Amino acid sequence: MLNNKKICVVMPGYNAEHTVKKTYEEIPKDIVDDVILVDDSSSDRTAEVARSLGIHTVVHPKNRGYGGNQKTCYTEALRRGADIVVMVHPDYQYTPRLIPAMASVISSGIYDVALGSRILGNTALTGGMPLYKFVANRFLTAVENILVDQKLSEYHTGYRAFSREVLLTLPLEENDDGFVFDNQMLVQAIRFGFRIGEVSCPTRYEEQSSSIGFMKSVRYGFGVLEAAAQYRMMKLGLIHPKFLAENGRRLQMEPESAKDEREAS
Repeated sequence: MLNNKKICVVMPGYNAEHTVKKTYEEIPKDIVDDVILVDDSSSDRTAEVARSLGIHTVVHPKNRGYGGNQKTCYTEALRRGADIVVMVHPDYQYTPRLIPAMASVISSGIYDVALGSRILGNTALTGGMPLYKFVANRFLTAVENILVDQKLSEYHTGYRAFSREVLLTLPLEENDDGFVFDNQMLVQAIRFGFRIGEVSCPTRYEEQSSSIGFMKSVRYGFGVLEAAAQYRMMKLGLIHPKFLAENGRRLQMEPESAKDEREAS
C-alpha cells in the first residue's frame, strides 16, 4: 500500500509466455497488493505461466482486442478492491520498477492519472523506438494537444495508472475494443476534468516486445485524430459522442457467483 491505498497491477496479456515471468519478478511486492493478468485468448502458455507464478489470471475464451482486454483488467481490479490501478504490459517493454513512482503520483492526491512518458527522458530513439513511430508519436501528440487544449508529452504510452474514481467515472464501455481505446480513455479523462501527471520512463524495444504493424498503426493514427476532433467538436456544441457522454456506459462489476459461472462455461 501507499498512503493506505491498495495498489493493483494489471497486465493485459497476449502471447507473452516468454516475458511475463521477467516482468512479474520486477514488480515491487513491498507496495503492490494485487497482480492480475488477463489473457486475451493467447495461442501460447501465457495463462499457464502466469498461474504458476501465483498471479490472479483471467482468460478470455475469445480474443477481445487490446481495449477489450483492458476493460476486463479494470473491472477485475475494481471488483477486488483496488484504490490505484497500474497497467504494465507483460511483454517487458516498460520497467515495473517505476510502479512506486506511478502509484505515488496518485496516492499523494496530486494527480488522478499517471502516464509513463517515453518522450520526457529523450531516450525513445536510443531505446529502439522505430523512427516512423517516433515521428508519428510527435505529430499526433502535437495535434492532440491543440485539439484537447493540453500539454502532454505523449498520448501513446501503454504504461498508465488510474485512481479508482477515474475507472468508476469514465464511460469505458463506450470505447473501442482495439488499440485506440488508450487514446479515447485519455480524452475521456480530460473531458471529465481529471488531473493527468507524467513520469519519465525509459524506452525498451526488444525482440519479444509486442508491437502493432504499420497498417494497424495507420488505422490507430486516424482513430486518435478522430477521438481528439470529436472532443473539440463536443466543446463547440456541434456533436455529442457517446464515449464522452456523462450517461455513457461504465464498467459493471458482476457478482462473484456470476463471474465463477462465466469462467466455468
